[in-house]
Amino acid sequence: MASVSTYLAGVKILDLSQYISGPFASLMLGDMGAQVIKIEPPHGDEMRSLGPRDSDGDPVFYHALNAGKSLLHIDLKTEEGRARILELIKDADVLIEGFRPGVMARLGIDYQSLKPLNPSLIYCSISGYGTNGPLSQSAGHDGNYLATSGILDRNGGEQPFFFDPPVADVSGALFASIAILGALNGRNRTGEGTHIELGLADTLMPLQLMQIAEWGANATVPARQSTYLNGAAAYYQVYPAADGRYVMLGAVEAKFWRNFCIAAGREDWIARQDDAFPQQELIADISHFFRQYTSAQIEARFDGIECCLSPVLNLEEALISDHVGSRGLVHQAKDGLQALFPATFDGETTAPRARLAPHD
Repeated sequence: MASVSTYLAGVKILDLSQYISGPFASLMLGDMGAQVIKIEPPHGDEMRSLGPRDSDGDPVFYHALNAGKSLLHIDLKTEEGRARILELIKDADVLIEGFRPGVMARLGIDYQSLKPLNPSLIYCSISGYGTNGPLSQSAGHDGNYLATSGILDRNGGEQPFFFDPPVADVSGALFASIAILGALNGRNRTGEGTHIELGLADTLMPLQLMQIAEWGANATVPARQSTYLNGAAAYYQVYPAADGRYVMLGAVEAKFWRNFCIAAGREDWIARQDDAFPQQELIADISHFFRQYTSAQIEARFDGIECCLSPVLNLEEALISDHVGSRGLVHQAKDGLQALFPATFDGETTAPRARLAPHD
């Protein structure tokens, strides 16, 4: 099979989006060989002003999301800028935009306006809440999408707690890239383009397919610390060690739970896996057990025991771990450390296509 870096060779993508979702989607498509032209307003992508800087003063987050892309600065509000976009559209395969619904129509470069110019164009619109519905014109960020999806309510302790990395933003990128790849394949058969419309808040619904199915069957609304996935189970829980570190126990299956109990010297815990939720007493017992040992002592005691017990690593520890190194998940490029597409293709990663800093 051809190299992964050539899978989308010949595909030209115009990326008018900013921040995370659209740029992340075009980054992954670029890793597979697509030509990505990042079109930014004269002052640049707003992501340039967010987050940390490297030793040269360059924006780290912006470079990570836009490496390998060509840059054009175009003022879409001017006739000259609009004419430039229309010229680029003529031979483009994909356009990605992340404006609030209605903005592209006011600029005269919405899908319906561009379709006669390029009927094979795949046009992907990414917004917060989609193009219709009561929230379509509402501003929002990842925490807001989690809040309106039902996810934020059931995660946390005494009060809801949001996540890092941003779940909806990243999911939006993944769903957008999947949709674009599907549309490209469909266009190979029909020759026709399509308009993909994606709300970031909407991407959180398929992530909840199990919980949604349960609500549909039993009208169950999960509360915080009410299921094994959000803190109610002793067998799926984070526990503190004596040295201030933490371990994650994920012994969901009975065989793993049994192995853990035996290795802990507490076979009397085996039958308690079926205790009613929340398993506060069992959680307290296991917490007391782990607090007697340092994280190193815990790791030594359970070494080779199949019970799904892992140390809780910080980012630095994860990046230098044997697992990440052997799997080739990050790549030290000239312009910094980069996370790669996690699948390999005939053993090849996307690393051979060096991601250089976005360039004019």
